[in-house]
Amino acid sequence: MSFSPETVAALRAAGLEVADVQRVVTTALAEDLRYGSDATTQATVPASAIAAAEITPRVPGTLAGIPVALAVFDEVLGAEYEVLERRADGDKAVPGEPAVVLRGPVRGLLTAERTALNLVCHLSGVATSTAAWVDAIRDTGCAVRDSRKTLPGLRLLEKYAVRCGGGVNHRLGLGDAVLIKDNHVQAAGSVTAALAAVRAHSPELACEVEVDSLAQLDEAVAARAELVLLDNFTVAECAEAVRRVRAAGVPVRLEASGGLTLDVARAYAETGVDYLAVGGLTHSAAALDLGLDLR
Repeated sequence: MSFSPETVAALRAAGLEVADVQRVVTTALAEDLRYGSDATTQATVPASAIAAAEITPRVPGTLAGIPVALAVFDEVLGAEYEVLERRADGDKAVPGEPAVVLRGPVRGLLTAERTALNLVCHLSGVATSTAAWVDAIRDTGCAVRDSRKTLPGLRLLEKYAVRCGGGVNHRLGLGDAVLIKDNHVQAAGSVTAALAAVRAHSPELACEVEVDSLAQLDEAVAARAELVLLDNFTVAECAEAVRRVRAAGVPVRLEASGGLTLDVARAYAETGVDYLAVGGLTHSAAALDLGLDLR
């Protein structure tokens, strides 16, 4: 089957590639159906049964992945079901208030249920975690950024969920931007040499360099790095890094990274850094609890 025109439009409006979502949905459904159809549902639900189903949050949070969940129902049910109500990604999840209301054959609804919930619960969890960080540093001028620490196969969806929560994306892969880390510096011989090598190889790409000391920061600034990642800097060290960059009068953006937690997020943001890098947005986010109930 293929996705409905409405689902395709919603995915595209979200900035998601339909082919990427198709791959995820197909793979996820195959895990449930590789041994055959839903034996429990086939045995207990008459083929003629039609009902409404509500996907409802059980805890507060931020919604993400509703079009992806609907893509699962499209794949299982085709044109045999209808969407009666739906909330938008980025909306607040309110316990007891349905995020989606569907109507269609019960067998298909229950076959798709767990796969759809797995995706929308996980993505809403990422969005909810991101929103908590965004709220913690609100009005500081600092933004929350994700990383490549994502679940295999779900990166583009997880990064979309970060955007739903108000965060911004770091690079999507290894080829769309440069991040010079400590191993690259060691291989090249110095921060300056690594930056020169990258510019010679990929002059069109934005270039960020990771530093672990103020001395390396000075070297990166002198070598005209566009963005510097401050690895495991303290709040005081971040403040000093901001002071040095401003004193140099160069357009270098700064990103604090390494072991950041919500309780210190605002202190870091108030130093004047441009970004907080939070890998936990994707690799450690707890799923948001949503359930599907027939009505």
